[in-house]
Amino acid sequence: MQLRWRQIDPSARHTVKEVGLKSLGSKDTKAGLSAAQFVAAVAGAELPQNEWPELMVALVANVGEGTDSLKAASLATIGYICESDDPELRENLSQHSNAILTAVVQGARKEEGNLDVRNAAVKALSDSLDFVRTNFENEGERNYIMQVVCEATQAEDSRIQAGAYGCLNRIMGLFYEKMRFYMEKALFGLTIMGMKNPEEDVAKLAIEFWCTVCEEELSIEDDNSLVNMQSFTKVLTRLTKMQAQQEGATELRPYFNFSRVAAREVVPVLLELLTQQDEDAGDEDYNISRAAYQCLQLFAQTVGGDLVQIVLGFVEQNLRHDDWHRRDAAVSAFGAIMEGPDEKMLDPLVRQALPVLINMMGDPVVQVKDSVAFALGRICENVSDSIDPQANLPPLIQALFTGLSSNPKMANSCCWALMSIADRFAGDPGCQENALSSHFQDSVTHLLQVTER
Repeated sequence: MQLRWRQIDPSARHTVKEVGLKSLGSKDTKAGLSAAQFVAAVAGAELPQNEWPELMVALVANVGEGTDSLKAASLATIGYICESDDPELRENLSQHSNAILTAVVQGARKEEGNLDVRNAAVKALSDSLDFVRTNFENEGERNYIMQVVCEATQAEDSRIQAGAYGCLNRIMGLFYEKMRFYMEKALFGLTIMGMKNPEEDVAKLAIEFWCTVCEEELSIEDDNSLVNMQSFTKVLTRLTKMQAQQEGATELRPYFNFSRVAAREVVPVLLELLTQQDEDAGDEDYNISRAAYQCLQLFAQTVGGDLVQIVLGFVEQNLRHDDWHRRDAAVSAFGAIMEGPDEKMLDPLVRQALPVLINMMGDPVVQVKDSVAFALGRICENVSDSIDPQANLPPLIQALFTGLSSNPKMANSCCWALMSIADRFAGDPGCQENALSSHFQDSVTHLLQVTER
């Protein structure tokens, strides 16, 4: 399609592009955004070919001097263009990084009175971060960008707040090594405040900021472990210093332990957010409680055993609570920490909890039973040595099959837990019997009965 576009007569293309740029200024917001999509599509065809060089200049000028509707549509256009994965287009955009940054930061400032313009600018800034790496290396420019984004988290418009937290997520993912100063001065407090925001979209993006922190730190740990192993290998093979330099020895990445430092403040907030379940949510719906659960899992993987006592206090307080939301949150929290902490630390906790959890498969609320089944699956997958084949397996398997038969909503969790049990207790390859042999006939019977429903 791009090739066919470029085969059109140049004068005709020029006329169409001019009309497209003029349409950005339409007072009808929908028309302006449609024009933005059109201009971005043409840019995807022409910029990689070094055509339409005046486009970015025009868009930047629109943001500086145009009407509010023209500013918003031009900023949206910049964002759409920057979203592209086309390597040739991205290479072309890098030469416009200063102009792009000037436009989006100008529109995102708190001094911008039009909320639609500011919202479009914050979105465009998030999309353009890949192209402003050089600017981010400059401390003065970086400080100003961070100031503008942090101020946007406090805007009166929830769209701008959400966009700002999304922007911070991308900044953390792209520039972790530059974030120590800003975490200490602002981001720690701002994101905790954002997690408590009554607007769901804002709270979810603030939660996702800490997901990004944990994911980055897990990645850095993996990378640094590899570097340490390579260094150890070089020592063993007695490489000379000159040889090591010639091979380009890799340096360790900075690691600031943001997640560990923040855990005692962030995790209690996540635990409370787990209680905000939506009982009508579908399996694919991503709501506050699910975002909090995902983040808690990542904290457990990153921080490990330091998280256990924080979570256990919440679990013990709420596991038998009259409010099903808190019972469900307690079960979910326990399951979330089954990967990360040392298994020796988890073993006595799991042995103590298993009878309670199995009994909770009879809870009157289906959401709680579903979460219990999923937590049991997490235990089977990650801490299976804590399951006693004689004492725990018979009631565990029975409870899961009862749950599977009782409600379709529980089918995925119950079947996954049963699969995890089968993987754990299958025994050595080729063995004639294992811990599940005595349960095999009943298991097949139960499964066949469910398929006939």
